[in-house]
Amino acid sequence: MEIRIQRIFLKSYQVVLASILMVGLLLPVSAAEPDEDDEFDSNSSIFDPQVERRDVDREAIDTENWEIGLYYGIISIEDFGSSELKGASIAYHVTEDFFVETSYAQTEAGLSSFERLNGNVVLLTPEQREYSHFNVSLGFNILPGEGFIGESLAFTSSLYLLTGLGSTDFAGERRSTIMVGGGYRVLFTDWFAAHLALRDHFYDIELLGNSKTANDLEISTGFTIYF
Repeated sequence: MEIRIQRIFLKSYQVVLASILMVGLLLPVSAAEPDEDDEFDSNSSIFDPQVERRDVDREAIDTENWEIGLYYGIISIEDFGSSELKGASIAYHVTEDFFVETSYAQTEAGLSSFERLNGNVVLLTPEQREYSHFNVSLGFNILPGEGFIGESLAFTSSLYLLTGLGSTDFAGERRSTIMVGGGYRVLFTDWFAAHLALRDHFYDIELLGNSKTANDLEISTGFTIYF
């Protein structure tokens, strides 16, 4: 009887031991304790949100709208040939597209075709040959963009149109003038620019008893500064 009881306890012990082993195999293996060197730092992050900022000097960008400059060119005065022209201009940029410009230029007219053909005939005195015009015009930037020199050098540029009214002082009289034209502007810096311009001046003139509308075409190049 005692041996039988011992066998029962032995089998029970074996069943319990087998159950404990099975449960141990089924349970997930616990994670190993982290090393002190691998401890997670709550202040660190996988992605560093700090972005290196560039220092921008805002004073380097000129925001002034006034533009003043000088120009030099050639004007073809109808019936009096071509003459060198010197002028000055000042402009105010109302917006990025529109600007108002005032210009003044002067030169001295040469001999007319009639004087060349008739030798000693003189139509105008030296004072009357002094030629000048003054214009107030409206400009419109039609093609703002960039001008390139080589592959790596680029400058801000703009193609613009001009139209305005003014006066022309020639042959001892001052005459109302209509001016139309255009130009190409290249900004080398934020305050310095170069221009290539073409202007056409229309006014009524009377010489030798004949009244007609003169057409004086002008081409010039110049430099301006912003202030």
